[in-house]
Amino acid sequence: MQTFKDNIHCATQSIQSLFDGHLDQAVILGSGLSGLELNGFNTLASIKYQDIKGLPASTAPSHTGLLEIVSNGNTNIALCSGRHHLYEDYSAQQVCSLVYTLGQLGVNQLIVTNAAGSLNPHFRPGEIMLIEDHINFTGQNPVIGQDQTFGLTFPDMSQAYNNQLSQLALKTAKDQKITLHQGVYAGVTGPSLETSAERRMFRTLGADAIGMSTVLEVIAANHAGMRVLGLSAICNMALGDKEQQADTIEEVLAHAAIAGAKMKTLLEQMLND
Repeated sequence: MQTFKDNIHCATQSIQSLFDGHLDQAVILGSGLSGLELNGFNTLASIKYQDIKGLPASTAPSHTGLLEIVSNGNTNIALCSGRHHLYEDYSAQQVCSLVYTLGQLGVNQLIVTNAAGSLNPHFRPGEIMLIEDHINFTGQNPVIGQDQTFGLTFPDMSQAYNNQLSQLALKTAKDQKITLHQGVYAGVTGPSLETSAERRMFRTLGADAIGMSTVLEVIAANHAGMRVLGLSAICNMALGDKEQQADTIEEVLAHAAIAGAKMKTLLEQMLND
């Protein structure tokens, strides 16, 4: 029976058999953000998740399941179109398989993006939130059951998101005249959206945006010693007030596309710098 470590080793070797270069950074692309193309970067390899042995399949809508390796001549970046979620019936470790594999391939800086609902009345759909911190409401943790193969047993999470990267993102957004809010992301399991009462509770507890991903991956990235930047595409209002409207996946993806265009500009500038 293969262990989690065996699967990560297998996935690492599988990618290395298809791309023999090094990786410096990675970007995980959330719902509606797949297919990101960065100006100034050339494609070195395109690898389907299904061709990576040991990596779970990505089954969520709009997650294409493609690992594209691009370079600007100085930096090799893995663009990961698609992620894994608890609601796909994966364990916390399976959700983070891709992150741990990227770490084994040399990635030391991870940018995590997601589609999120706004708990903050000042954020609007189509805008972006810089994740300052998160609250893990999933009840799961990918480090449980692991030895120290990939990192320390008790990884510190007090500064889960790298301040230097966050400041660079804020400066770049200002230079590009892009509104970039700052706030706390709440991670839940899904796949059902939150009730109005739950949304009001999450806001009371200090969250500004909510979604069904990211928190476990960020734990894994910190566990593996990576620097992390987090960006949320605000895709719907989730205030849970008397004016709360029903949400649809079509609405979420439409607003993700609007926010995604802004993220593209932001990431292009940051990664080329």
